[in-house]
Amino acid sequence: MKSSDVEPQIAREACPIEAETLQDQLRQHRMLLELGKALVSEMDMDVLFDLIMNRTRQFMGTERCSVFLFDPKKNQLWSRVSTDLRNNEVRFSADQGIAGWVFQNREPLRIDDAYTDPRFYRDVDRLTHFKTRNILCLPLINRHGDCIGTLQIINKISGRFNENDLELLASVCHYITIALENARLYDELKVLDKAKERVINHLSHELKTPLSILSAALELLARQLNEAENPRIKKTVNRGRRQLRRLLDLQGKINDILNQQPVREQRQLLNIIENAANLVEEFREEYPPVQAEILEFIAERLHLLFTVEENLPEQIHIATFFREMLQEARSAMDSREMVFKEVLDEGLEIRIERSVLSKVVAGLLKNAIENTPDEGLIELYAEKKEGAVYLEVRDCGVGVTAINSALIFGGFFHTQDTDLYSSKRPYQFNAGGAGADLLRIKVFSERFGFHVDFQTRRCPFIPTDTDLCPGRISKCSFVSDRQGCLTTGGSVFSVKFPLDAFAVPAN
Repeated sequence: MKSSDVEPQIAREACPIEAETLQDQLRQHRMLLELGKALVSEMDMDVLFDLIMNRTRQFMGTERCSVFLFDPKKNQLWSRVSTDLRNNEVRFSADQGIAGWVFQNREPLRIDDAYTDPRFYRDVDRLTHFKTRNILCLPLINRHGDCIGTLQIINKISGRFNENDLELLASVCHYITIALENARLYDELKVLDKAKERVINHLSHELKTPLSILSAALELLARQLNEAENPRIKKTVNRGRRQLRRLLDLQGKINDILNQQPVREQRQLLNIIENAANLVEEFREEYPPVQAEILEFIAERLHLLFTVEENLPEQIHIATFFREMLQEARSAMDSREMVFKEVLDEGLEIRIERSVLSKVVAGLLKNAIENTPDEGLIELYAEKKEGAVYLEVRDCGVGVTAINSALIFGGFFHTQDTDLYSSKRPYQFNAGGAGADLLRIKVFSERFGFHVDFQTRRCPFIPTDTDLCPGRISKCSFVSDRQGCLTTGGSVFSVKFPLDAFAVPAN
């Protein structure tokens, strides 16, 4: 037989094998297409991830498939979804195991015999009563180039993992990463929706009382214009002014926040305020002297929105500044009973605008005092570490619930249930302020380049927003002594000033 006759025969015999290979590839790509359709049609992320994991396991032909996500706060990888594990069941350090190696190196890894590889983390098998033979693990890289976790398939049913498996799983990783990003955005939207509901309820509640009192006071003024004939007019005017100050204090905080908004949004909001100021100007000329005086006061404060403060950074001694701010807070507390502990490095100095630092520290102190019951403890820390100056305000108060902690810097937000909320005097326990202090601090941090962090632990005896603390430790029926309260709940606000931006220049 000639060689020319053998070659066509070999080619004909190879055709069925090639056709079968093409059919397998076509089947795999069809399943990938189905995954793509599932991603755009399913909004419930738990259902979506189960769907992805089950189908991945099916067409990859493996016993198990898992996604491990990176938790930057704890520097850990944790199981988001596994076909046999419960959500968030497995946690380990982000540099441990095969998943940890893949996460750190951002490279795929194929292991034929897991127990002979020193990188293999055997505790997962021990916890899940599972025997791992071989592994194919890939990093999950999002569109920003960040590694957000790993995807791994375990125990191929027929033989070992090969290059075709690696290529196919790389395609799956793209879908998984998109799903994870969608899950994050979806969760953020749910938080924003909750915040929107809180804002509407809060503004409705917050504005109702002061505006009603102001309206009544002005009605009285209309009938009692002569102070000599009716001495009570002075008291009425002062009462109206106090309520105005509450609104104007809120307006001042909004002004600080407005200064950080995009120019277009700021102009729209300022147009509204400018129109209000013009309206006040018109009415002022039509009303008698006493009412005109109040309207003049409102007009002046509204016009302040159109002036921009230009304060230069200055050298500030942190310990001295902290004590001055604490003294101001003590003076405003009236009869509140509170213990303050100071752990302040006397050698710390930073360079920053004094007005900015004043608003930051005052807001944190006020928040801590209002959330700590009488006989409680507030700790103040100032230290230098890791190339930055850290300021911390720790309270042993009631703490914040998990869902509220995600909204804490959202502004116009109160941590009590709306039906229980009431605006008391500032610095009183559960005073119920507008929450603009913390929003302003967050906005300042983004503008000036410092960082603010928040951690909290809700008192287990009052786990929900509708549960109330009596406001004094000795009145609490859940603890036998003061120490019992100090160890149950509380919050920590930490402000980090990087020294490369806030250091005092050397002489």
